[in-house]
Amino acid sequence: MGGSHMGFFLFCSLLFVLASASSTNLPIIPFDEGYTPLFGDSNLVIHRDGKSVHLSLDERTGFLFLLSFTFKNLCGGSVEMVIFWLKPSPFWSFHFWVVFAGSGFVSHDLYLHGYFSASIKLPADYTAGVVVAFYMSNGDMFRNNHDEIDFEFLGNIRGRDWRIQTNVYGNGSTSIGREERYGLWFDPAEDFHQYSILWTDSQIIFYVDNIPIREVTRTESMGGDFPSKPMTLYATIWDASDWATNGGKYRVNYKYAPYVAEFSDLVLHGCAIDPIENVAKCDNTQSSEAILSGITPVQRIKMENFRKKHMTYSYCYDKVRYKVPPSECVINSREADRLRKFDPVTFGSGRRHHGKRHPHNRGSQMEAASF
Repeated sequence: MGGSHMGFFLFCSLLFVLASASSTNLPIIPFDEGYTPLFGDSNLVIHRDGKSVHLSLDERTGFLFLLSFTFKNLCGGSVEMVIFWLKPSPFWSFHFWVVFAGSGFVSHDLYLHGYFSASIKLPADYTAGVVVAFYMSNGDMFRNNHDEIDFEFLGNIRGRDWRIQTNVYGNGSTSIGREERYGLWFDPAEDFHQYSILWTDSQIIFYVDNIPIREVTRTESMGGDFPSKPMTLYATIWDASDWATNGGKYRVNYKYAPYVAEFSDLVLHGCAIDPIENVAKCDNTQSSEAILSGITPVQRIKMENFRKKHMTYSYCYDKVRYKVPPSECVINSREADRLRKFDPVTFGSGRRHHGKRHPHNRGSQMEAASF
């Protein structure tokens, strides 16, 4: 009997070690070692000896001296940038051009699978229309069939909470929206919180403060819709007024600018891929052994509790968009019942509104969770 108790204790200890190893045992790297600025110039500022990065979104006014171009954001938005400008002067009678400038950074390397993480503190106060994104993509290499794994943080009006959205698609399968949205049990603008992506050849797991909030398991029916090509990691802040808050009803108000998103505790743990040779730069065996896969029983309970209390939208239950759920969806009756009560029109058989319907971008007023 004593031996069986000891075996059970060792088994539980192993589960605890695996659950906690997802971030605490992985190295945090300085910005310059793993990343490079993507856009934004002075709107990207490095702090704490290179271990923290601030990204800001603001409004700039200046005289357009040369010409402008449009930066196509990989998340789907366009940010107007200016090649060169001069500051306004009382001696000039020229017209001035208002420019909305966000910022972003990108990893040096491409990765095929790995664990990617950052501690993020979001802007406070009125943030409607603002989107902060932490995501993986290969859109610069595969414009028509790119893969993407997204964390998107959607701003809100004063007094309403930030919403968090996750999305996954592969091989350019953007026609099938795989979004999920959630509230959080904390204010993400008050302090840093950790957001992580685990990507293997068979699953994708999203974490908030080491709690798994979503698991995407690769199925045969998904085919190329599961991300399977090397990707780089991005972090951006940008103006998404056209859709981010209540379908564009509330827009960015630059009276509250600059909007600053802070990133620290940067983790890039995976096998880098040579973009030309498409060959791994590291030992695949060592990399795969170091990258955890699967969710422990304890973590699964935490994930179910989170989804029960904080999930406000899932494409798998959206009866307006999909008469039949996409084939990879695993329907959970408790999740379905809760979402049906939350929004009977989208998730149930309630009476539909007239006109075109857009996915919800609601803030969550759910109770705080204890995990």
